[in-house]
Amino acid sequence: MDKKLPKIIEEVGFDFHWSEEKVWALDLPVEEMDISELEWHFDIPFWDKPGGFYDLTPNEVLANPKGYKEEFDRTMKSDLSYPLDIMFWKNRWLLLDGLHRLVKAKQLGMKTIKVRKIPKEAIPLIRK
Repeated sequence: MDKKLPKIIEEVGFDFHWSEEKVWALDLPVEEMDISELEWHFDIPFWDKPGGFYDLTPNEVLANPKGYKEEFDRTMKSDLSYPLDIMFWKNRWLLLDGLHRLVKAKQLGMKTIKVRKIPKEAIPLIRK
């Protein structure tokens, strides 16, 4: 199987690899954000179908929770007490961590979600 990132991921995604643990360790304030600012993530295949590679969108999972039971269950088990970690990248907010939590919040009908805005200056601190 071709493990090349889809063009859309290259277009919208980060151009560096990061450690979630290093992101979590940052001491940053938590604030509320409208989920609508982050909903664009739902159309991007950030997840994998069984045996796939970056070929499943959150919207596909929400539209067919039984067909993608494992991903839907993982989403609904995610813990909304933790904020999302986001960075302003290519003229919009992009998730570093928290897509399952974002999708769960949307599924539950929430309008806002807790986020931590990671400054670009922190990139050297979070790189793998």
